[in-house]
Amino acid sequence: MKSVAMFDAKPYDREAFDRANSGRYALRYFEAKLSVGTLPLVEGCEAICVFVNDEVDRPVLEGLAARGVRVVALRCAGYNQVDFKAAYELGITVVRVPAYSPYAVAEHALALLMTLNRHLHKAAARTREFNFSLVGLTGMDLHGKTAGVVGTGKIGRVFCAICQGLGMHVLAFDAFPDAKLAGVTYVPLETLLAEADVVSLHCPLTPQTHHLMGAKAFAGMKPGALLINTSRGALVDSAALIESLREGRLGGAGLDVYEEESDWFFEDRSAVVRQDKALALLVSMPNVVVTSHQAFLTREALANIAETTLANLDDVFAGRPLVNEICYRCQGQAQAAGMDCPGRKQGRCLG
Repeated sequence: MKSVAMFDAKPYDREAFDRANSGRYALRYFEAKLSVGTLPLVEGCEAICVFVNDEVDRPVLEGLAARGVRVVALRCAGYNQVDFKAAYELGITVVRVPAYSPYAVAEHALALLMTLNRHLHKAAARTREFNFSLVGLTGMDLHGKTAGVVGTGKIGRVFCAICQGLGMHVLAFDAFPDAKLAGVTYVPLETLLAEADVVSLHCPLTPQTHHLMGAKAFAGMKPGALLINTSRGALVDSAALIESLREGRLGGAGLDVYEEESDWFFEDRSAVVRQDKALALLVSMPNVVVTSHQAFLTREALANIAETTLANLDDVFAGRPLVNEICYRCQGQAQAAGMDCPGRKQGRCLG
């Protein structure tokens, strides 16, 4: 039986993977994140499984290769934490879960939007103290407003449909527009930001999208607009976001991700005295709602993540084509374009 080291594993991960595994792999669960310091934990394992905040850079990959690990299975869609050039050179295969439940993430984006717009977080805090005043809780009808969706992959498309169901007009921006996406108007990013009452981010983090929402982008947004980010924290320049909120140009922000979240999210940090200043400011603002990267956290999504991850491992060890591999030359560009890219082993990547 092959052994797989599961890093950053929480109780809900163990439950889902044990149910899906059915005894075919020896799963070793570790609460610690993968890093150079935790490499000794992979001894005797043929594969590892990691999440969004694990380190998969060159030093870690070299340590994995030296210990005989040839497979890195990401139990997430994002892959910006992986040094693909190093993995390619070391002969390490990288597979991911490109889609687990787009509904989970899109619905959480809606939850953030509703909470922010209707001030539900403030209302709930008030009523706990028997304060039933409505002063300061005025929101807006979303019906008839304009939603700007940045990224129309699986999650973005679901969020577009949700917005349409609310009676909103939907503008979209994507490097690869989907001509079949009904009722959605693709426009340049500058136009979307200028016209949208709500901007929701659903794109991957790449060198091109890093700090996509910076000072210039915030300056070009419609005054009073709301920003929702359930994708990747580094899409947003936190300093620029805080400045826009302080100036009163941005109406509010609903964030499930944060660019420096790796030291904070998924753990209880309530007793930590030296806090991240930007995160502390955002959490303290009345027009900001922060959740700890929980958009994926539904029973359905966890089951799909476990099943797809284990199926990816099955394909690797059986020598079958790897439909969820991300190769160095392509680095996900084929998937973003809606193409299959089994990777370097099949010789069909875009590189």
